[in-house]
Amino acid sequence: MAVVITAWAYGWVVMKQVTPYVGPFDFVALRFALATALLFGVMALRRESFKPPPLGLTLAVGVSQTTAFQGLAQWALASGGAGRVSVLAYTMPIWSVLLAWWLLHERPSARQWLGIGLAVAGLIFVIEPWQGLGSWQSALLAVTSGACWGLGTVLSKRMFELHRPSPLAFTAWQMLLGTLLLVLAAWLIPSPRIVWSGEMIYGLLYSAVLATSLAWTLWTFVVDRLSTTVASLSSLGVPIGAVLLAWALLHERPSTAERIGIVLIMLGLLVIGMASARRAPMPNPPT
Repeated sequence: MAVVITAWAYGWVVMKQVTPYVGPFDFVALRFALATALLFGVMALRRESFKPPPLGLTLAVGVSQTTAFQGLAQWALASGGAGRVSVLAYTMPIWSVLLAWWLLHERPSARQWLGIGLAVAGLIFVIEPWQGLGSWQSALLAVTSGACWGLGTVLSKRMFELHRPSPLAFTAWQMLLGTLLLVLAAWLIPSPRIVWSGEMIYGLLYSAVLATSLAWTLWTFVVDRLSTTVASLSSLGVPIGAVLLAWALLHERPSTAERIGIVLIMLGLLVIGMASARRAPMPNPPT
């Protein structure tokens, strides 16, 4: 989870830096096409079976978690700051907790509800709705992307409960199906000509290899090993890192309210982590 948080936090900065050089759907289509090829290459080296997991759930996860979440988030970055967009996208835990309670019957404990409350309060301080959200299009796209990711997380949990697929194979196949739709969107939606600068190439390679191939595979292991509530709330470390990195590298200085929000989110993560450690036994290591 620590590797996932680090890779994704810096990934938001990289995704913002490439926006002057490439359209949002062109970038995510290139990124995920390369990442998908890498994952299937790793499967070939490991001599894993190329048999796809059950296609219904795999397609649903690909559409929600790859096509919708990634496409909408990159689109939001075209007019919004990296720190702000990342935090709005990470309303994902709220959606996933509600969906998991409804679909997976994972009722949060009292301490987990306390952690959820602190995290939600922190997100509100970061969003600062009393100040306005600046670009409403960017804010709406970012929040919608978070809801789509929350649905993808819950559906992934259901896939592991019902079918126990290989995490690597499941990640590769859902990414392939989602990428096909991203390529279609990039073809249909007009966008400016790609500028193949050094920054663009670096951003594409980092996003495809580390932030996508590696981090999404690790995220699949996290979703498999932990409850949806714990996994989704632990991921709130990403927008904290993204806000701090955007401050240092992109000069997006957080306001006083945003700093308060970061502290509240960290407290929420601490509470949810302690509550989960008391509630669940240590899982057996995977074979």
